[in-house]
Amino acid sequence: MSKRDYYEVLGVSKSASKDEIKKAYRKLSKQYHPDINKEPGADEKFKEIAEAYEVLSDDTKRSQYDQFGHEGPAGGFGGGFGGGFSGFGGFDDIFSSFFGGGSSRRSDPNAPRKGDDLQYRMNISFEDAVFGKQTEIEIPREETCGTCNGSGAKPGTSPKTCSSCNGAGQINQTVETPFGRMVNRKTCGTCRGTGQIIIDKCSTCHGAGMVQKRKKIKVTIPAGVDDGQQLRVSGQGEPGKNGGPAGDLYILFNVKAHEYFERDGDDIYYELKITFPQAALGDEIEVPTVHGKVKLKIPAGTQSGEKFRIKDKGVKNVHGYGQGHQYVIVRVVTPTKLTEKQKQLLRDFAEISGDIPEEQGSSLFDRIKKTLKGE
Repeated sequence: MSKRDYYEVLGVSKSASKDEIKKAYRKLSKQYHPDINKEPGADEKFKEIAEAYEVLSDDTKRSQYDQFGHEGPAGGFGGGFGGGFSGFGGFDDIFSSFFGGGSSRRSDPNAPRKGDDLQYRMNISFEDAVFGKQTEIEIPREETCGTCNGSGAKPGTSPKTCSSCNGAGQINQTVETPFGRMVNRKTCGTCRGTGQIIIDKCSTCHGAGMVQKRKKIKVTIPAGVDDGQQLRVSGQGEPGKNGGPAGDLYILFNVKAHEYFERDGDDIYYELKITFPQAALGDEIEVPTVHGKVKLKIPAGTQSGEKFRIKDKGVKNVHGYGQGHQYVIVRVVTPTKLTEKQKQLLRDFAEISGDIPEEQGSSLFDRIKKTLKGE
């Protein structure tokens, strides 16, 4: 398939100036860069744009192209293979290991890049994790300098085009190899790939174009979030470079322990202490839950360690898959101090319940005490 005219690719006339060509290239490269544009064919379109700019931005190559067309004076532009690889993978990845270069997709300093992601650790209460909450946090991050509006130059001045790379941000070095003549593209050392030189730097950002600021962000803590889970807040990370999208903010939750509730997934556990008479005779007891107090019926003959479920009184699943329960673990409390009357009543109970000789009552009483103590 024949190649399109390079001027047509960039959308400029044959009399276009170098600045017009550079402006057209930057606009189109941002639009079709594979890291930004995921549409089918964007990668090939980006290669075509970069190849056209490589030729038309170089005075010698442009003159040869205007005279000879795509074939050029020595069999074609883009190296000895005449296929216009121009640093976009394939053979370029092989040759870069010999000549220290790299693909322009990876090394182009003017290509749009997504900003860095940020992480913020948030301490929240047990209740806020269960029910969720809207809150506000303050994070440090880079923002465009308000003094120079991101140019990095002192107000009233502007950056100058780098004379070493003519604003391209990269320098082409021609190398003769056994495979033919190769073009090795490197980041310009004078402007560090920006294509511009700042003579008078901004006194606020010192030429960086960005400053550190603290920004307040509203955050919705989702109901049901658990300790160690994180929330992604899209676009609230560091700003992108060269028109790229901003990074994301990841909020990592640290949930504080509760005084008497314990959580296991979406379920909540609570230990209820009851007396021996309550366990033996049964009772109805008011039990706390995160949703308020509820009444729990303790059946007669309940043993220490038994577990009762209070339905739907746990945590709402953070992904919307139902609601957890609350489980009540019963612990029978053995009295440590008894009056003489209480001791006698227990002896009487032991004699009646055991159907044993009276003289063994005291030993049965001892066994009851051991049982109550869990021995």
